[in-house]
Amino acid sequence: MRRMIAGIGGLGLALVLSQFPEYAQQYTQRLGGAVDELRVITEDFDRAAAEGGLDRATALGRYEASNDDFLAGRGTSMSATFQRYEQLSATLARIENADAIERFQALPAYLDSDIGQRTLESYKPAVPVTLEGILYAGGGFILGYLALSGLWRFVTLPFRRRRYAAYR
Repeated sequence: MRRMIAGIGGLGLALVLSQFPEYAQQYTQRLGGAVDELRVITEDFDRAAAEGGLDRATALGRYEASNDDFLAGRGTSMSATFQRYEQLSATLARIENADAIERFQALPAYLDSDIGQRTLESYKPAVPVTLEGILYAGGGFILGYLALSGLWRFVTLPFRRRRYAAYR
């Protein structure tokens, strides 16, 4: 009975962990799309500023110095856009250069971000056919099996003592 329950736990965790590489891939695709779009906006702003003989900081300063609340607000909005572009670009670079373990360790960052949440909302499970997916599934099976096996032994411990006491 213990082995059957531990096996079910192992299979369950194997199934869950085998999905991480697919989630990471879908997250990376969404992140890359966001970076590409923010790059277009950033390059367009920089190009327009250069055509006016300005750099980005000077152009943003003009927005912020404006007495017009709308223009000042647009300057603040563009500053936030540029900061988000730099942050997401750095995150994308870290993910692309990370190995399987580093990506797994960064999982909380994926779940806390807007992109991570949207990835979870539209996530489509996949069968792990990559080496990474198979390794995650194998690791999940071993961890699940050992965890439920240990839990089963712990829960049934009081019953074993009684059984052994009856034979004495």
